[in-house]
Amino acid sequence: MANLTLVYGMRLLPADDITEVGEAPVKLKNGREARVTMHVLEGSKEEIEKQLRTSLEAFFDLYPEI
Repeated sequence: MANLTLVYGMRLLPADDITEVGEAPVKLKNGREARVTMHVLEGSKEEIEKQLRTSLEAFFDLYPEI
């Protein structure tokens, strides 16, 4: 299996301050660009942690070969 890199970012902001979330660009060695879809989780610290764990498990379910 190839060595993999998981690209992600996190930042906590007041829920009422966000008007839009877009994609984040990733530049590849071959000169091309990939896009990373950003996700928004809202709630208490505990709710966000639970949603993040569920989201991470679901993400890896999309790639059963790894």
